[in-house]
Amino acid sequence: MSLLIIGSTGTLGRQIVLQALTKGYQVRCLVRNLRKASFLKEWGAELVYGDLTLPETIPPCLKGITAVIDASTSRPSDLSTIKQVDWDGKLALIETCKTAKIKRFIFCSALHLESYPNIPLIDMKQKIEIKLQKSNIPYTILRLPGFYQGLIEQYAIPILEDLPIWITDEKTKISYIDTQDIAKFCLRALQLPKTENQIYSIAGPKEWSSSEIIKLCEQLAGQSAQVRKIPISLLKLTSNFLGFFEWGQNVSDRLAFVEILSLEGDRSESRLNLYETFKIDPSDIVQLDDYFLEYFIRLLKRLKDINFEDVQKQKNLVI
Repeated sequence: MSLLIIGSTGTLGRQIVLQALTKGYQVRCLVRNLRKASFLKEWGAELVYGDLTLPETIPPCLKGITAVIDASTSRPSDLSTIKQVDWDGKLALIETCKTAKIKRFIFCSALHLESYPNIPLIDMKQKIEIKLQKSNIPYTILRLPGFYQGLIEQYAIPILEDLPIWITDEKTKISYIDTQDIAKFCLRALQLPKTENQIYSIAGPKEWSSSEIIKLCEQLAGQSAQVRKIPISLLKLTSNFLGFFEWGQNVSDRLAFVEILSLEGDRSESRLNLYETFKIDPSDIVQLDDYFLEYFIRLLKRLKDINFEDVQKQKNLVI
């Protein structure tokens, strides 16, 4: 099976590429900048120029392709790019896939999107889901939660750099997940006929509140966090004014979609059913504790290496 992966240089996309290559798939990556995506070529993927904002570049990318995995998305703060990429571009992609008779289309969407049609990015994702369902292309839609990877910038780095962490006063816990595990779901969907023409809400192994994540990072970093709380009522007022959830460049994207992520998600029973459907062993799913522990261990090793190099340079200068 030959795959075209869109969004391949992103946090999720690169994990899909790596795992697909490991499993022996022929992988082609649609990229706008061949130089920046050169690491994918080094892994063994084929790179082809394509841009969702330029529909005429899409058809050549699909030549000889069996399945498409779309892991691309725009940032919520860029309204012009959202329409060009997440609406016009993806409509063109779907139409081209119909013409190319693609055998399966894996679309990475967002959790709880039906509850927030007033947010442009979320509204477009929901409408693309509908277009895909009506396209007669065999599809699997994966509605995704927040990623572990995003939590490093939101929590770990501010604590290490003694910067404030902005959170809301919401208490609901969120089932974050590692992008490596999402990639497993994407590729497993290609192998399971029962996942065809289905929509799944993906959940991580455990639900976490902001305070629990902060406490974990404090323990691993050995220092306290500077926590700044924004009342969720104030966030709602701001979101109504802007038309979508945005607070400012110095506040994490988690605030932008805090209510979406905080809605009641899949509990343990449905989570186990999900893993059973995709034939994934729950014990193989990375726990957030382990993810953060590995991050801090790698970070400390890098710091030791840097200190060692500095000491060696000083010795050389003395000599």
